[in-house]
Amino acid sequence: MAMQTRSAKSTQSRNSLPGKVQTVLGPIEPENLGVTITHEHLLIDLACYFEMPEEASERAWVDAPLTMDRLGGAMARWNYSRDNHQLLDERMAVKEVLPFKLWGGGSVVDATSIGIARDPLALQRISRATGLNVIMGASHYVPVSHPPDMDRRSEDSIADTTIRDITAGVGDTGVRSGIIGEVGNFWPTSDNQLKVLRASAHAQRETGAPILIHPGFHPDSPPHIIRTLDRAGADLSRVIMGHLDVFTDLSWYRDLADTGCMLEWDGFGSEDTALHAVAHQSTEMMSDVQRMTIIQHLIEAGFGGRILVAHDVCTKHQYRHYGGKSFGHILENIVPRMRKRGFTETQINAILVKNPARVLTFK
Repeated sequence: MAMQTRSAKSTQSRNSLPGKVQTVLGPIEPENLGVTITHEHLLIDLACYFEMPEEASERAWVDAPLTMDRLGGAMARWNYSRDNHQLLDERMAVKEVLPFKLWGGGSVVDATSIGIARDPLALQRISRATGLNVIMGASHYVPVSHPPDMDRRSEDSIADTTIRDITAGVGDTGVRSGIIGEVGNFWPTSDNQLKVLRASAHAQRETGAPILIHPGFHPDSPPHIIRTLDRAGADLSRVIMGHLDVFTDLSWYRDLADTGCMLEWDGFGSEDTALHAVAHQSTEMMSDVQRMTIIQHLIEAGFGGRILVAHDVCTKHQYRHYGGKSFGHILENIVPRMRKRGFTETQINAILVKNPARVLTFK
């Protein structure tokens, strides 16, 4: 009887979702999203990236709390500053995300997926406390966060878990995911990553949910991921390619845009030149000026309907409490600069409102 009830609820949920956006508090109309940032982490634990340094003096950073006097060295020690990797305090999350609401924000995609401490009930509480719509992620993060038995898990079982998270809810919480992702990848792409990508495409076909990708930080990774998803039957117009802040070739961007996927610059506010690699994946983080310049070029090339933006807040040093720019930066600082650079109100509205609403709406 319990199995029949769950199945009935899943079918009802699936049938009711086309044309809606699924938040942690239930489905809403797309026009109720408002200004939306499409890649954030209200709560997260990035312990999967931890690596113990060899040097005794560097080990002093491992368990030291992040303080203002340590900010200058935190990014160079990104992989072993444990405190910096943990956003676990709900009240602090509410305090940090409220400026986004006060500057006119309406919705946040929380891209925390399996392996980095996804917390459905806490996301509900944060949504109620702030009045923001929160869209929760599904599927698996990067390989270093995969469960120990990932090699033995089948593509079908991964897809089934993702589908259940969307149609019935995560575990026994009843809180449903509204996006498949962030689906984590390194380069080169491993068999398990391919398995998760194909499972994500399957789950998209079954549920109508969008897909959010964390690519490997190599120019060959995003095109390879797009080809894999395409062969698996994904709707590429509803695939968000995140973390594009580490690539700089304009012709490469145009080629990626030609595939039909959504393009996401989610590192706004992060310009620290000390970060050179994440889990041995080399990265060159661009500045906000470079982000705006590339976005402007792509708008002029006709791709304004594909662009999304966010901050990817996932570490303490990004919080205002620790001197960072946090969740309100785009609305407070970037949008005024866009206007001065010649972005029109129509273009800004597309990036912040129309594009997110279109891609987050279930089909």
